[in-house]
Amino acid sequence: MTQPPSIVARVAHLTQAYGATVALKDTTLDFPAGRMVGLIGPDGVGKSSLLSLVAGARLIQQGEVEVLGGDMRNAGHRRRTCPRIAYMPQGLGKNLYPTLSVFENVDFFGRLFGHEKAERERRIGMLLAATGMSAFRDRPAAKLSGGMKQKLGLCCALIHDPDLLILDEPTTGVDPLSRRQFWELIGLIRRSRPAMSVITATAYMEEAAGFDWLVAMNAGEVLATGTPAELLERTGTASLDEAFIALLPEDERRNHKKVVIPKRTVGADGEIAIEAEGLTQRFGDFTAVDHVSFRIPKGEIFGFLGSNGCGKTTTMKMLTGLLEPTEGHARLFGAKVDPKDMAVRRRVGFMSQSFSLYSELTVRQNLELHARLFGMAQDRIAARVAEMIAHFDLASVPDALPEALPLGIRQRLSLAVALIHDPEILILDEPTSGVDPVARDAFWRILADLSRKDGVTIFISTHFMNEAELCDRISLMHAGKVLVSDTSEAIIQSKGANTLEDAFIAYLEEAIGDTGKPTETLAMAEMTANEASGPVAAFSLRRLLSYSRLESLQLRRDPIRLTMALLGSLILMFVIGYGVSMDIEDLSFAVLDRDQTATSRDYVQDIAGSRCFTEMAPLASYEEIDERMRRGEINLAIEIPSGFARDLARGQTVEIGAWIDGANPSRAESVRGYVQGMHADWLMRQARMLHGDAATKGSFDVVTRYRYNPDVKSIVAMVPAVIPLLLLLIPAILTTLSVVREKELGSIVNFWVTPVTQLEFLVGKQLPYVALALLNFFMLLAFAVFIFQVPLTGSLPAFSLAALLYVMATTAMGLLISVFISSQVAALFATALLTIIPGAQYSGMIDPVSSLQGIGRMVGEIYPTTWFIIASRGTFSKGLGFQDLGTAFLMLALATPILLALAAMFLRKQAR
Repeated sequence: MTQPPSIVARVAHLTQAYGATVALKDTTLDFPAGRMVGLIGPDGVGKSSLLSLVAGARLIQQGEVEVLGGDMRNAGHRRRTCPRIAYMPQGLGKNLYPTLSVFENVDFFGRLFGHEKAERERRIGMLLAATGMSAFRDRPAAKLSGGMKQKLGLCCALIHDPDLLILDEPTTGVDPLSRRQFWELIGLIRRSRPAMSVITATAYMEEAAGFDWLVAMNAGEVLATGTPAELLERTGTASLDEAFIALLPEDERRNHKKVVIPKRTVGADGEIAIEAEGLTQRFGDFTAVDHVSFRIPKGEIFGFLGSNGCGKTTTMKMLTGLLEPTEGHARLFGAKVDPKDMAVRRRVGFMSQSFSLYSELTVRQNLELHARLFGMAQDRIAARVAEMIAHFDLASVPDALPEALPLGIRQRLSLAVALIHDPEILILDEPTSGVDPVARDAFWRILADLSRKDGVTIFISTHFMNEAELCDRISLMHAGKVLVSDTSEAIIQSKGANTLEDAFIAYLEEAIGDTGKPTETLAMAEMTANEASGPVAAFSLRRLLSYSRLESLQLRRDPIRLTMALLGSLILMFVIGYGVSMDIEDLSFAVLDRDQTATSRDYVQDIAGSRCFTEMAPLASYEEIDERMRRGEINLAIEIPSGFARDLARGQTVEIGAWIDGANPSRAESVRGYVQGMHADWLMRQARMLHGDAATKGSFDVVTRYRYNPDVKSIVAMVPAVIPLLLLLIPAILTTLSVVREKELGSIVNFWVTPVTQLEFLVGKQLPYVALALLNFFMLLAFAVFIFQVPLTGSLPAFSLAALLYVMATTAMGLLISVFISSQVAALFATALLTIIPGAQYSGMIDPVSSLQGIGRMVGEIYPTTWFIIASRGTFSKGLGFQDLGTAFLMLALATPILLALAAMFLRKQAR
C-alpha cells in the first residue's frame, strides 16, 4: 500500500474495541497533507482512538495505519518517525508534569528529542515568546490556567519541529479568549511551516468551521468528509451543528426537533429562588470565588459561563450546601443555606459535572435509592420512579447498568435522579459536555419544559455559546469573579459585538489587560530551523538521564513522598528493631507453694533470680492460676507439692507442676526449655549439697559459649535483618509508584510517542531511587550502630557494595511490578505484599533458608533479600569482608539485569 505525497496518514479497515465497546468500525480514511484536518463528533465516537493510533500511541488491533510513508505496526518505523510527530492527548495539561515549571516541562521534551543545551534554550525562548508564556517560565504547570496549560502543551509538542501535529480536543474547557489565541498561534506556526500537517479533534463547531477539511464521526464510523463549505452544501444547512445532525443515521435523528424556549411570562420573577451576596471561597492563599453576587427569580434558566478553574463548580457547591463559604452567604427561597437543614436541601436537585451515579446499580435501582436518600415516603417511591422513567424516555433500559448506556441516555438518567424528589431548584454542572447534538437538544427541551411548565429554577454551567444563548440570563465568570450578568442580547450589545463569544472575549480582555497575544514579530522560520539530526539512536544516555532528572525534580517537590523516602525507613526500623524481639526476659510468674519450706522457697528464689523471670504475688488455688493467666497477668505458674523438701532429702522422685501460657507457641517452647533447665540445674546443686560430689560422680558439666552474639541478644540478630527488609520495601514501593503515577495521570503518553526505549525509561526512573536508597542505607547503618548499639565487625566497603547491588535489585523489582499495574492504590498494596511476604518468610530473616522445603526453599535461594541478609548479619556479627561475600555479590549482581530485562520485555511501548 504505497502512500502518495499528498497523504500524510491513511487508515484502512481499521477496527478498535475495548471489551464490549467498539470504538472504530472498519474505518477507512485518507488524511490530506499540509492541511488543518478536524475530527468532529461527540465524546465516545472514536476520535481519540483514531488520533492515538495515527500518533503511534496505541496498539493496532485490526486494519492498517500508515503515517509519513510507513506502517505504524512496525516498531522500527515508529521509532524513526517519532521526531516527526507531535501528539497532545485529550485533557488539560495531560502530557505535562504539574510540579515542574513551564521552562522545565519544555526542557524535558527538548532533552528527549536530543537537542543540546544551547539549542534547547534558543527554541524554548522563542516558543515561550510566541505563546506569550515568557513571563511565566518559572511557574509550576499545576498553577497555570487551562488556556496556559494548553499553550505550554503546544510548546512541548513543537520543540522538535514535527511534520505532523496531532491535537486531541486541545481547547476543551478553555475560555474563549485563550481558545482564540491558541488557534491564532497554530495559524502563525502554519504560515511559517506550510508543509506541516495538523489533525485535531474538537467539540466546538465554531472552531471546526475554520479548518481546511473535516471528518464527521459517529459510533466509530465516518459519516462524511470534506471542507466545511462542502458539508454545509451537502446537507443544505446553515451551521455545522445542523449539518452534523443531518448526517446522522435516520433512526438517530428521527425525533430531533430544534430547541425553542418560550419567553418567560411578565411578572414571573416575583419570588427570588437563588441569591448570592458576596460569596467568597478561599483555599489557603488561593481565592477560588471572589465576592460573587447575583439574584435568580423562580422559574428562570440562568447560565454560568467560564473556563475550567474559574470558580463555577465551587460556587455551585456553596449554593447546595456542599461547601461552606469563607465569606458572604447564599440563600435559597429566602432561607440561608445550611448544610444541616435537610428541608432546604430537599428543594434542590444537583447534577455534577462528572457521572456520579452507582455503576453497579441498574437505572431503576439508582432512582429508587435516591428517592429513599431524600426521605420520600415508601408508598410514593414506585409511582415516582415509574413517572421519571416515562418522562425521561428510559422505559427501554430500566434494568440496564449505567456504564452500558450511551452518554446521552446516561445524562438523562442523571437528570432524572436529580429530579426524583421533585426539587424546585435544579443546579447542573456542565451537563451536556461530550453529548451529541441530538441528545443535547433533547436535553434542553426537557429543561425548557421544567422551567416553563413546572416553574423549576435552573442554574446551569456550560462551555457552549449556543447553549448559553438559550438561557434567560447568563453570567460571565473569570478568575473567581463575575464579569457581567445579563441577557445574551444585552451582553452582545454592551460590547458592540457580533456574537456572544466575541462579547465574552471582549470582557475577558478588559479583565485581563495584557492578553499575551502571540505576535508575528518573531522570526518563526528561525524558530523552526531544524538541527541536522541523523537516525534515532537505539540507546541514548541523554534520554535516560532526562527521565532521571524529571523524577528527581518531582521527588524533590513532593514533600510527602520525600519524607516517606527519607524518614519512613528510620521510623520502621525503630518500631521493628524494638518491637520484634525473641528474647525471653522479664516474664511474669507466680508460685502455688503447698510445701512452704526453706527448700521450696530456695527453689522459687532460684527462678526469680534469673533475668528471664519476674516473680508476682503467690497463688492460692488452681482457679486463681486460670484467672490470672487468662488476664495475661502471669506467663508461668509453678506448683510445688507438699512434701517437696522431704522427698528431695530422701532421694525420692520429686515432681514440680508448671503451667505455661501457650498463646504464643514459640515463646511457650522457650519458657518450657528455660524452666526444665533451671529445674535440672537446681536439683543437681541440691544433690551435691546433700551428698557431696559422689552423688554426681561420673557426670560432667557442659559449658556453652556462643561464637557470634555471645550474649544471645535478639536485637543483634534482628537489626541487621531489618535493614534488608526496609531497603526492599520502601525503595520498591517508591519505584513502582513512579511509573504507575504516570499511567494514572496520563503522562505515560510521553513515553509512548517519543524515541525513548523501554530500558531508557526504566533505568532513568530507577537511578534517583537507587541514590535515595543508598542514602537510606547509610542512615540505617548509623542508626543500627549508634542507637541500637549493634557493633559492626566486618568490612564497611564490602557491606556498602552489597547494599548498592541490593538496592539496584529492589528498585528493579519495583519496576517489574509497575509494568502490570495501572492504579497507585493497587501498586502500593501489590508491592507491599510481593516484597514483605517473601522478604520476611523465605529469606532467612527468622528461619534459616536451609530449613525450608519446596517452593519456599526455591524462592529463598534466589530472592535478593536472602543474600543481603547474609551480607548484613555477616558484616555486623561475623567480621565478613570482600572474600567472604563473593557468592552474595554474584547473586545480587545477577538479580538486577534479570529483573530489568523482564520489566523491559513486558513494558508496552503502546497502549492497548
